[in-house]
Amino acid sequence: MLIDEIIYKPIGTIHSPFKNLEGMPIQPIGARGVEGEIQLDEKYEEGLKDLEGFSHIILIYHLHLSKGYSLQVKPFLDTVKRGIFATRAPKRPNAIGMSVVCLDKIEGSTVYISNVDVVDGTPLLDIKPYIPNFDKCKGEELRIGWFEDKHENANHKKSDDRFID
Repeated sequence: MLIDEIIYKPIGTIHSPFKNLEGMPIQPIGARGVEGEIQLDEKYEEGLKDLEGFSHIILIYHLHLSKGYSLQVKPFLDTVKRGIFATRAPKRPNAIGMSVVCLDKIEGSTVYISNVDVVDGTPLLDIKPYIPNFDKCKGEELRIGWFEDKHENANHKKSDDRFID
């Protein structure tokens, strides 16, 4: 059975130095050293207990500036149209983004982070601890599809206007 609608409420707001999408790093690897913070709604502060023991966290957020979607897009790291689900492009059927960032410290309901590749004011949906061994088993072959000869370019590639309406 397919559910017609799912409603999420933000738990906080991600703040970064990036006021516009254009010129923003496209992945955390290209945002090395860029600091930001999360202003968590105070009613969720208790949920931060024990998080400070992790060096990295996964941010799941709403791509609030993304309007509509395309099933094929020309991603930032390529010149060829790719299926949206084979990219990390923002023009998705559900405008959900994800970034792994460094957790620097927590003070009350403020979470200080770095390697932030998110536009200022982005609504935060969830925080999860990053645990590498949960996502890849030792000895398991890893394939990265069309990114194989392009992923190194994410270090310096910046967002442009291709996904801005």
